[in-house]
Amino acid sequence: MTATVHIPLTVESYGDSAVMVSVTDDDQRVRRSAIVDLRERLLARRPHGVCDVVAGLESLLIEFDPITTSAIHIEYVVHLLAEMPPAGAVPENAARRHFDIPVVFDDETGPDLAEVADELGIGVPELVERICASRFTISLLAAAMAPMMDGLDVPRAVRRRREPRTNVPQGSIMIAGENAIIQPFPGPTGWRVIGRTPHTIVDIARESPVSFAPGDTVTFTSVSAADARRIDGEFLVAANG
Repeated sequence: MTATVHIPLTVESYGDSAVMVSVTDDDQRVRRSAIVDLRERLLARRPHGVCDVVAGLESLLIEFDPITTSAIHIEYVVHLLAEMPPAGAVPENAARRHFDIPVVFDDETGPDLAEVADELGIGVPELVERICASRFTISLLAAAMAPMMDGLDVPRAVRRRREPRTNVPQGSIMIAGENAIIQPFPGPTGWRVIGRTPHTIVDIARESPVSFAPGDTVTFTSVSAADARRIDGEFLVAANG
């Protein structure tokens, strides 16, 4: 990531103990890269009283302890950091890892697969082919270190579910808009579930719980349920070492 001279943004109160930061730029790519940039600056120079920094694709939720700081102070610090070069940013020419992730695409692992194909006006085989032909880039690590990715190549943006699912299995591959994400642990989601990988992608017992990082690339490969069982639970590692 290259250093940004200035990040144009807005900061709004989000309840009594958080602020929501949004980047004000017409270019979606600028907004998304700037949010990742700002998150790195905040984590490198964590302001006093900040409890958590939760990144979305184009926004940043900063949670703070209202006893030790205030929304006004956090807003001041955020604007100050936006004027500074990022600390610890990944150089543009840094080596990127690539992950080729096996996925089972069927009615059990992908309960929304047929519905998404119908919404897009294509068949399930073509949808799977398009997903596997897409080359994704990890934009950020979301809640529970889930890799949130750009790069879904389908005829148009995929809508989220009208009613979120209350619990989906770990390893579920989910899509929405032009993005994909992998569910690290069982939990709720409003994204469309279209498959599942047998790999463990987050292991909190390891010194490094994940092997991927923003900027790494991902492709999906369709495998059978039998092939998936042979590698069930194996920790995900990069295809290029």
